[in-house]
Amino acid sequence: MTAADSDGARPARSGRRPGQSGTREAILAAARERFAQVGFDKTSIRAVAADAEVDPALVHHYFGTKQQLFAAVVELPVDPEVVLRQVDAVPLDRLGETIVAAVVGLWDSPAGAGAVALVRSMVANGDTSLARDFLLSVVLERVRQRIATDTDDGRLRVALAASQMAGLVISRKILDLRPVSGLPLPQIVAAVGPTVQRYLTGDLGQDSPGAGEP
Repeated sequence: MTAADSDGARPARSGRRPGQSGTREAILAAARERFAQVGFDKTSIRAVAADAEVDPALVHHYFGTKQQLFAAVVELPVDPEVVLRQVDAVPLDRLGETIVAAVVGLWDSPAGAGAVALVRSMVANGDTSLARDFLLSVVLERVRQRIATDTDDGRLRVALAASQMAGLVISRKILDLRPVSGLPLPQIVAAVGPTVQRYLTGDLGQDSPGAGEP
């Protein structure tokens, strides 16, 4: 027994929180604050770990990738990788229909109730920066990388696609806008898919398709 043990003094902390009860919540809280302050792109696993006073390996242990950590922060009821894998697997000329089918199909699934609750909560709490980052930095970033060219970075294109999908989902699931909310999935895909495809790969009717704020 050491002198420190004998007089009841505690050994000095190492500065890192061990893998114990409350660690997952501490990581989530640190990640939520950092994502809200600096956005998805400028947030790193290492920075979140430092804020939560844990080893970066624990962040990976509990949440996996940064994308999965972000999904946990916004409390998405499903792993976005499920949708992204479907989009990754199709050629460029089928991106529009695939995105519409995957996203609307998800919202129509049993997990859709959780997604509706998530959107309502974000709107009510003013968490628009997290919602925007989720759409553009997580869901559509891989699409942007696929469609980007030397003269068009794709940012405007994916933003337009995101606006179309957000409007469709809100009209269908939150506003219950008839007859959109009652259309079967194949009809929604046939009607909206070509518009999303034009935003991503078609003519936007401007001289500089990549112009605008990132």
